[in-house]
Amino acid sequence: MNHQTPLWTARDVVAATSAQVSGVPTWVVHGVSIDSRSVKVGELFVALKGEHMDGHDYVGAALQAGASGVLVSHVPAGIVADDRILVVENTVKALEQLGVAARARCAAKIIGVTGSVGKTGCKEMLKMALGACGKVYATSGNLNNHYGVPLSLANMPADCDYAIMEMGMNHAGEISMLSHWVRPHVSVITTVEAVHLEFFDSVTGIADAKAEIFDGMGESGVAILNADNAHFKRLQKHADRKGLDRVLSFGTRDSATCQMRQYSTEGLESVVEAVIAGTPLRYRIGAIGKHWGLMSVAVLAAVEALEADLAKAAQALSQFSEPAGRGKIDQLKVAGGHLRLIDDAYNASPISMQTAFEKMALVRDSITPRPRTLAILGDMLELGGDSADLHVGLAPTLVNSQIDLVFAAGTFMKHLYDALPEDLRGDYDATASGLAPKVVGRLQANDLVLVKGSNGSRMREVVNAIRDNAKHAE
Repeated sequence: MNHQTPLWTARDVVAATSAQVSGVPTWVVHGVSIDSRSVKVGELFVALKGEHMDGHDYVGAALQAGASGVLVSHVPAGIVADDRILVVENTVKALEQLGVAARARCAAKIIGVTGSVGKTGCKEMLKMALGACGKVYATSGNLNNHYGVPLSLANMPADCDYAIMEMGMNHAGEISMLSHWVRPHVSVITTVEAVHLEFFDSVTGIADAKAEIFDGMGESGVAILNADNAHFKRLQKHADRKGLDRVLSFGTRDSATCQMRQYSTEGLESVVEAVIAGTPLRYRIGAIGKHWGLMSVAVLAAVEALEADLAKAAQALSQFSEPAGRGKIDQLKVAGGHLRLIDDAYNASPISMQTAFEKMALVRDSITPRPRTLAILGDMLELGGDSADLHVGLAPTLVNSQIDLVFAAGTFMKHLYDALPEDLRGDYDATASGLAPKVVGRLQANDLVLVKGSNGSRMREVVNAIRDNAKHAE
């Protein structure tokens, strides 16, 4: 029996969505789901129809799993209409309405996060920092699109103090819509880089699309912008045109309102010295990489904008660790000892690849004896007509970072692999599944292994093969 405060009552859901229902429903909801495979007892299942799947086919399964109620656009065949079945004209629209209703009833300070790279890491770091200052809620995983954002809002508790909403996009106009649903008080743009170029004519177009996060702020609030980024002034002009109260910049430049003065590492932790809007701070982060140091300054800028406790927030960052698939470091067993795996297989772009190589070098230099470094790379996707050149452009950074061996998978990575010096070439295969056994066969004790690629390049298969090999070595 679930005794926690309900997230929604059935009447709340009916009122928010104008649903039709048989009888007078008295059930309550403790969560909202759009995936019948993960529906929990007491949740509301929203049946969405996509290109390849219709949630209405799984209404029965959701009810069997213990869903309190379901939102449908029609009663599916074989389902008897009762007070658990809420019928609406359009379930996508109903989910949006539920999200908007959740936002309207919540008095929390809302933080919106977007950017070409680092959105999820920033969101998770904000969650850790603000968790020291009050009750915090954040987007789960990377639910940051036109389905994920209203779902995240619909699951937001009415009594939280802070809520962090991640917003992503791959075309102009998308973030504007999300921002109007979220209505953030503080908006963070982590950076603007050459990502999603398949859908944009230029990086300035990407900057303009990211600036749409200001659209739902109601001509008030604070923008947190990257002073080190080439598009800072363009974003600042967008914020000014929207009439925001304040722009806080973060970066390493002296001009930044929130400046990272010093970055160093101790073991697999970062030590940061920063000045946040005039307040000097020295703190630790439970992750390694200069990009995490810079991200922490953006996070503390948001804490400052919210007038929360900076000291508590900074101290909490020592407990932060990278999200799975986004640079998390694990020690795994192999024949003769252990290796360290940097699992960064969720996403990739030219800038995040370079950041990953730099992080790998930092980790390598912190280990004695010096490990052999293996970079296992999959295609970077959605880069448009310049894809081949952008892949080849990674070669100098790999060489300068003194990576020992490069393994590559995919059509575009073949261009990089062929451009590398021969002594750097570990092996190549057209697919991640084909490359995986070649990588596993070359692993040695004390190796430092980075696996990175866009999600669509399926480099998770290489990660899984390395982990399976570790299990067999136990």
